[in-house]
Amino acid sequence: MKFDKSLLRTVLFAVGVVALVIGIYQTILFNDLSRNYWLFMVAMTCWMPLLYWRQQERLEAKIAEEQARLAKQAKAKTPAKSGKRRR
Repeated sequence: MKFDKSLLRTVLFAVGVVALVIGIYQTILFNDLSRNYWLFMVAMTCWMPLLYWRQQERLEAKIAEEQARLAKQAKAKTPAKSGKRRR
């Protein structure tokens, strides 16, 4: 069975949002941030890998774009060989 990274991302995002909403609700209801601090930390713990993975994808895309640009420049600089032989 293959691991589905997009499903993990969806679950982490959903758990993070739910923890944040519950934390905000409990903080407003009881007017005590310190009792609900752990909920905010659960939300941040869920979002940290998402932010890291997004940063890595941007970096990989930038590297691939740069390599494509360099390959295009190298191809443009190479002269086309003709089929004629010189004597």
